[in-house]
Amino acid sequence: MELVKPLSPSPAAATSPDIASKPRGRKRWIVCALLFFAVVLSYIDRLVISVLKPELSAQYGWSETGYADLALYFQLVYGLAYLVSGRIVDRIGARLGYMLAVVLWTFGHVLHIAFTTTSGMIWARLPLAAGEAATFPAALAAAAEWFPKRERALAIGIFNAGSNVGAVVTPLLVPFIVVTLGLGWRAAFVVTGALSLVWLAAWWRFYRSPADHPTLTAEERDWIQAEKEAPPRPVRWSTILRTRQSWAYILGRFLIDPIWWTFLFWLPDFFSRQFHLSLREFGPPLVAVYLLADIGSVGGGWVSSRLLSRGWTVNGARKFAMLLCALCAVPIAFATAAPSMWVAVGLIGLACAGHQGFSANLYALPGDVFPRWMIGSVVGLGGLAGATGGMLMAKFAGAILQTVGSYQPIFLVAASAYLVALLVIHMVVPRYEPVSDRGLSLA
Repeated sequence: MELVKPLSPSPAAATSPDIASKPRGRKRWIVCALLFFAVVLSYIDRLVISVLKPELSAQYGWSETGYADLALYFQLVYGLAYLVSGRIVDRIGARLGYMLAVVLWTFGHVLHIAFTTTSGMIWARLPLAAGEAATFPAALAAAAEWFPKRERALAIGIFNAGSNVGAVVTPLLVPFIVVTLGLGWRAAFVVTGALSLVWLAAWWRFYRSPADHPTLTAEERDWIQAEKEAPPRPVRWSTILRTRQSWAYILGRFLIDPIWWTFLFWLPDFFSRQFHLSLREFGPPLVAVYLLADIGSVGGGWVSSRLLSRGWTVNGARKFAMLLCALCAVPIAFATAAPSMWVAVGLIGLACAGHQGFSANLYALPGDVFPRWMIGSVVGLGGLAGATGGMLMAKFAGAILQTVGSYQPIFLVAASAYLVALLVIHMVVPRYEPVSDRGLSLA
């Protein structure tokens, strides 16, 4: 693993504009802000069910395995739609792709009010999953379109932090709607779903490609488009799967995504079960956990971007940042034995920070080594792999909690997953080498 600063600048550094010549324009960061808020909304809509889970389980008699099935089917559709949506985004672009995704997931989110059983709510989770599956392929395509390589991981880390903001807001907002305002659990879905309409209007009004944006300065456009790439053309799935770089991304997602899915679906239940917290009470610990995750998301992207600006290779910068993040996850193995709730919050929050920092650098891999017009397809394959791993983890978690009744086996898996993922990635691609479009087969 190449972790030391090279004696001479990397080729990417030699051909990219000098860091001191950054343009004064900030339109690309407005794009990043829109992506950030979209991720916030998607995670709010995704997590309402998990925040309500202890109350709905008591009210309607949900079982642990029934809730696990709800998570499983969400991930099944999410993974399949992720694969298809990545391909669609490659063809129709980030602007229209993101709009269609938000419309579909909002419909599914509000549809939850029609059901009270886990088997019924699966039908609402399906369009929610299908719509949300397109968010990261579209966001990563937009990041590749609007950010040069040296800024891309930082931009991804920033908008990826929206998942943690959504996770922070949801346990505060849902009890406020349900308990404080007394509107009932169905209102939580309606109110949060309505927020997406505001975002849709802003996205439609502002977002264009850099080449077509009417208010983008020539200086900022030149900065964004300094890295020349081959014109787009379709490529076969089989061709993508013959590249080692795609397998590094696919296997990495397969190994780490299930841990994040577990945090999202089960953390409210963990605090309710372990520390006997009510719907009103587990908001603060969840907020603390995801605030730490926010720091990790931005910090992980910042570390590799900083190292790149100092002349490190992409290979060394990304992998060193991932190593630091992987080590942050190890202490979660002791969370179930924590002497107090806040010690457990610290251990879990550190692991969540590690996950998000690791993810920011792993998500940058397609943009680092593939042509822009292939990114959505590669990301789609990774999303399918991550959702497949998440399905397996959901069944594992449901079975463990139904039989053993402890989160310890689940946290042991989480503690080791990131080091294993980094080892696998490094074995598959010892060096990050760009995939040449020469000889790629047409679809």
